[in-house]
Amino acid sequence: MSGFSIVFFIGMMMCGACSAQLSPTFYATSCPNVSSIVRDVVQRQSDVRLGAKIIRLHFHDCFVNGCDGSVLLDVADGEKGAFANGGLDGFEVIDDIKTALENACPGRVSCADILAIASEILVSSVGGPNWQVQLGRRDNTTANRAGADANLPLANDGFDVVQQKFADQGLDSIDLVALSGAHTFGQARCITFRDRLYDFGGSGNPDADLDATYLQTLRQNCPDQDSANNIGNNLDPTTPNGFDNNYFTNLQNNRGLLQSDQELFSTTGADTVAIVNRFAGSQTQFFDAFGESMIKMGNISPLTGNNGEIRTNCRRVN
Repeated sequence: MSGFSIVFFIGMMMCGACSAQLSPTFYATSCPNVSSIVRDVVQRQSDVRLGAKIIRLHFHDCFVNGCDGSVLLDVADGEKGAFANGGLDGFEVIDDIKTALENACPGRVSCADILAIASEILVSSVGGPNWQVQLGRRDNTTANRAGADANLPLANDGFDVVQQKFADQGLDSIDLVALSGAHTFGQARCITFRDRLYDFGGSGNPDADLDATYLQTLRQNCPDQDSANNIGNNLDPTTPNGFDNNYFTNLQNNRGLLQSDQELFSTTGADTVAIVNRFAGSQTQFFDAFGESMIKMGNISPLTGNNGEIRTNCRRVN
């Protein structure tokens, strides 16, 4: 059985009851060109970090009330205002995709499904794996700011906190490590990790889990006590715009940018250490696990059937 087939088969098994509701062929009749339409829009973009932006949107959507497109809503006290959603980007591209799909298949494709489809296309376009995206989600008519504040992992969360937040979504340690591997591309602002450079945990010292040379590089990019909170730093300093398993070798070398990343490897006794080592030693195993975990995450509490709606504009309800 090919790696692709294994990913599809295991993903369907993991989906359980959801597999009867979501299907990779959901739009076969109602919008048969959905993937090619999405691909055409994203391929016209020049932003090399677009994949990281869109997959972050998908992740932050699914962790709050399930994969329902609620993170895209422009509403009072919406999820966009949550602390963990600071710096979210890529909304304009989602708007462009939605416009193209409404022109071709009006009222058919949900915003939640757009996030799932675009994430897979963008990951595979920069060297990452393919997986069989399950489709048929509908969009929520409300957002949940409180849920975003409570459920989304933060860059400075400790290991136990991050692991629990994943467990609350039905995701295990393999999912945690595999999905964290999405940090093999994209950037993070200085504000998300500055305490590791100067005053980790209020100690007055840097994080001992940071490689000394890497620490000095980061200090040059993010000086102490300045206003440069929005400077982007590559999550993977080795191959910042490609999707590979270097994220895991970085962790082995104490070069994980975020505390929540490095603690997957540096937490004594954590079951994630062996998984990091496995993925660092085999990109194929990482890619297979990533596809499986993306399918599993994409099946968190989807709205289906007559629940929710198909938004004509991803930023507002119909």
